[in-house]
Amino acid sequence: MHKSLKMLGIASLIALSACQTGFRGDVARFQQLPPAQGETFYVEASDPKLRGGIEFNQYAQMVTARLVEQGYRPASSRNGANLRVTLDYGVDTGRERVVSTGFGGGYGGYGGFGSPYRWGPRRAFLYGFHDPFAFGPGYGDVSSYTVYTGELDMQIDRAGSGERLFEGRARARSRDDDLQYLVPNLIDVMFADFPGRSGETLNVTLPPRK
Repeated sequence: MHKSLKMLGIASLIALSACQTGFRGDVARFQQLPPAQGETFYVEASDPKLRGGIEFNQYAQMVTARLVEQGYRPASSRNGANLRVTLDYGVDTGRERVVSTGFGGGYGGYGGFGSPYRWGPRRAFLYGFHDPFAFGPGYGDVSSYTVYTGELDMQIDRAGSGERLFEGRARARSRDDDLQYLVPNLIDVMFADFPGRSGETLNVTLPPRK
């Protein structure tokens, strides 16, 4: 029972840390987008199996809202759009994170990587990325938990010529492998200071959702 209480305390610390720090992620973007002048766009999944899906359409609507904020206009169909926006997203199967909670400082390390990916309102953000699950001195135990890596990829092409105008990849580590939690947050990370400087990786911290 004593060990169970200590593990409960560790889990509580991790949950409290996540609530206080919000969502942290990285986004790398390469772009040659001209200033928006009301061009129309259409959002679709890069994986044909996702096209028309209810879950994907929910994420597409979030991306659409962000692009409208940038000065673009949604098209009613793929054929009528000036720009084509493609999305892909996924989360890996996780890897083990080993943590010492002993007095005098903690340490941590990762186990083996998992297998390959299995395929709201705008928020302010802060710069800087750190391990969201690290914490300091504790109870003197070594424990482990699973950390997942979620990813969102987005490309923007000219509809007529197919010229690539934007490539972006947002990634984040999380204790949760739920796409309905990860993807909306990764969309916010993707559009932090959009479209960004080409070739720059931005470290983003989003405040907790209300």
